[in-house]
Amino acid sequence: MSSDASSSGALLLCRAEPDVVEIAAQLLRERMLLAEAGRDWSVLVPEGKPWLHGEEPVDRVLTGWATALAVGSAWPVLALWWDGDRSGYTLASGFRRTVGYEWLANGTPVGEDEAMRTFAARLGLDPVLDMQSLEALARPDTDADARARMLGLLAVLTRAGLTLPPGLGPSEPADRLREVARVQEGVREVEWPGWRDAVRAEFGAVEKGPLGPWVRGPRARALAAVQLAAGVPLAVWSVRRRSGGWGAAAALLMAQGAAGLAYDRVRSTGGASGHGL
Repeated sequence: MSSDASSSGALLLCRAEPDVVEIAAQLLRERMLLAEAGRDWSVLVPEGKPWLHGEEPVDRVLTGWATALAVGSAWPVLALWWDGDRSGYTLASGFRRTVGYEWLANGTPVGEDEAMRTFAARLGLDPVLDMQSLEALARPDTDADARARMLGLLAVLTRAGLTLPPGLGPSEPADRLREVARVQEGVREVEWPGWRDAVRAEFGAVEKGPLGPWVRGPRARALAAVQLAAGVPLAVWSVRRRSGGWGAAAALLMAQGAAGLAYDRVRSTGGASGHGL
């Protein structure tokens, strides 16, 4: 844990509208505040601070949450985190390996240039203009501390449509972020509604969209099998490491896999018209 964990803060930026993000975020079983953050962007502000009470620092907790959100979604999730010693980001996108970068409190880069290139490619950023800005964030600069680096990252994302509400930004402690989020227009409180309601809402919404084939039929069954196969060993690993963040990702993978198989079976037999899910 950081020597100054009380100053830790975190945000989850999702490249999707709040209506879509809310359904997926419920499955994390964590209390969060959800607000719009620009064109096709949403921001999730954690209400709890598990990094203060567990063995995991804020970056690991956020990586687990971002991964859990991304594995069952068609949109990427960007976790921003900071504490008294460092700041950084983790980008999760589907089943691909997460990519991240961090800076020490004085702004010293701690990461690989390849991470910035992968970050830009997965978010569809401009390969020239945006990449130049990202490369500058990975070079030494005695005038830029960690907060300035994070603000530079957000400036790049602004060109991709991100607009964070005023007051939601790097270096702010978690309590302050929560206070600011609560007064935003249209803010939503994301809570766990129970497995039955959460699964019904998630699959019902996805089936009506372009990802419908991945909810019912051969593709859906194959995807569910992959989720179960990936979730079980990840759950074992998270227990051994006492990793709450990765435990959430494992639980979500297994839950989505099991629910996907059940949903496909019920819908195939016509049971969803008034029974089952």
